[in-house]
Amino acid sequence: MNDVLTRWNRMSVEDAIGEILPCCGSRAWARGLAGLRPVMLEDSLLQRSDRIWWGLSETDWNEAFRSHPRIGEKNAAGETTPQAVHWSAKEQSNAADLYSVKELMAEGQRAYEEKFGRIFIVCATGKSASEMLAMLDTRMHNDPATELRNAAEQQRQITQLRLRKWMRGER
Repeated sequence: MNDVLTRWNRMSVEDAIGEILPCCGSRAWARGLAGLRPVMLEDSLLQRSDRIWWGLSETDWNEAFRSHPRIGEKNAAGETTPQAVHWSAKEQSNAADLYSVKELMAEGQRAYEEKFGRIFIVCATGKSASEMLAMLDTRMHNDPATELRNAAEQQRQITQLRLRKWMRGER
């Protein structure tokens, strides 16, 4: 068994919630995952995470979305942790590759927020600013229900990446 999981399984519920929260940003998700302990295998944690995530309400999803800064920014609108800020910066490392794309991204994000009422959420790991801008443009054409599912899927991908980092002990 993974040493991080062993330690997490032994924590109090509140400590376990606090420990896992930076991986997603939704307290309901963290509470649900902590409530399913003990978790012995990494794959089991990832599967349980997905199952809990897809069972959450739109309100819980929006809480997770608010824990992220906008692409190209450092601070989130909602509650976040130093660990989540650090991971976001690393995940967005390619976002500032061109100044003009950064400006277009900022404009696009403002339009997205006006249309959908939340930040544009994308799993930025491994994507250039140009790729994220193209995704933003494509997703602007979605209806609200479709876009909510897209945003939730992007958050799920981010959560999976962060859970893997957490289980490897990355800080």
